Amino acid sequence: MSMPAELMQTVEAAREVQLPLLAALLALGAVAKLTPRSSGSGLAVLVPERLRIPSTVAVGLLEAVLAGGLLVASGLLGEGTRALAAAVFAGSTAVLLLVRRRAPEAGCGCFGGLSREPVGWRTLTRAGLLSAAALATLGLAPTGGSVLTSFTWTHAAVLGTELLVLAALSPELRILATRILRREPCELRRHPAGRARRRLHRSEVWRTNRPTLLSSEPEDQWRHGCWRFLRHDGLRHGRRVDVVFAVRSGGNRNTAVRAVVLDRESQDVLASYGVVSTRPLPGPPRKLPAPRRAARQEAGLRAGAEAERTLHEAVENRSGDPWKDPEAGRPV
Repeated sequence: MSMPAELMQTVEAAREVQLPLLAALLALGAVAKLTPRSSGSGLAVLVPERLRIPSTVAVGLLEAVLAGGLLVASGLLGEGTRALAAAVFAGSTAVLLLVRRRAPEAGCGCFGGLSREPVGWRTLTRAGLLSAAALATLGLAPTGGSVLTSFTWTHAAVLGTELLVLAALSPELRILATRILRREPCELRRHPAGRARRRLHRSEVWRTNRPTLLSSEPEDQWRHGCWRFLRHDGLRHGRRVDVVFAVRSGGNRNTAVRAVVLDRESQDVLASYGVVSTRPLPGPPRKLPAPRRAARQEAGLRAGAEAERTLHEAVENRSGDPWKDPEAGRPV
C-alpha cells in the first residue's frame, strides 16, 4: 500500500528541515563550548584534569565543522558529514548516560556554561531525538542551505513543532531566562582572575600606579564578595610598598577599579585611587548675602547660641552653689 502524496511531502519536508536545525544547534553548541566557562561539565568530567579544556575545545571545533558541512556540503562529502553528525549525536547520548552514572551532579555541557543542570530524563530524551533527526537526514539530496532558500509552509510547521518540543526538553532556556530577567548577585557571579586582570590593565588606576610596581604579576590575589583583590610588590620614594588593586565584578567600567598603596613596614595607607564616595559634594551657594546682612545673621546666631548656653547652665546649676532667693538673698 503506497503512502499518500501529501503525507510523503510532509515526511520529506520533516527530513529536510533537520539539516538547518541541526546545523544551528551544532553552531550554538560550538560557540558555547569555545567560551572559557564550559570546561567543567559533559565529556570534560570523564577525562583527566589536564585534558578537560583541550577536549572541550576539540568537541566545539568538530561541531563547528559539522554545522558548516550540513549547510553547504553535498554529494559524497555531504553524506559523510551527515553520517558523522549522526554518530556524534549518538555518541553524545552514550556519553550522557556515562556522565549521569559517574558524576550525577555534573551537567551535560551541551551548550557550555548554560548546561549546568544535572543530566536528567529531559536531556537524555533530547539527545535521543536529535540522534534520530540526524539519522533521518541520510540519503537526502539537498543541502541545509538549499532547504533554507526554498523554505515552505510545511517546513515552517514542522520546524515550529520541533522547536516547541526541544524547548520543553531544554533546561538551558530556563537558566538563560533567569540570567536575563533576574541576574545573579555579584557575590555569587563567576569572576575569573584572567578577566579581572584584563579589566585592571585597561584602567587608568593601573596606568597611574604602573611605575611604582616592581612586577606586573601579582604577589597574591583573592576574592571577597563582589571584588577581586590583587596585591603587587612596589617601590615608592625608596620604601617598599604593597599596591593592592580591587576589581569589581561587573558594574561601571569607570568605577570598577580601585587601589591603595600601603607602607610595608607600618601598613599605613600612603595613597588611594578610584572612587571613595558616591555622595555628591555640596556646591557653592548661588549668591552670597550682602556684608551687613551676613553680619546680622552671624550676630543672631551667636546671640541664640549664648542664650541657649545660659539657659542650660541655669537649669543644670553647673556652679554647684545652693539655689538662692533673688529677693532675700538667702539659700532656698
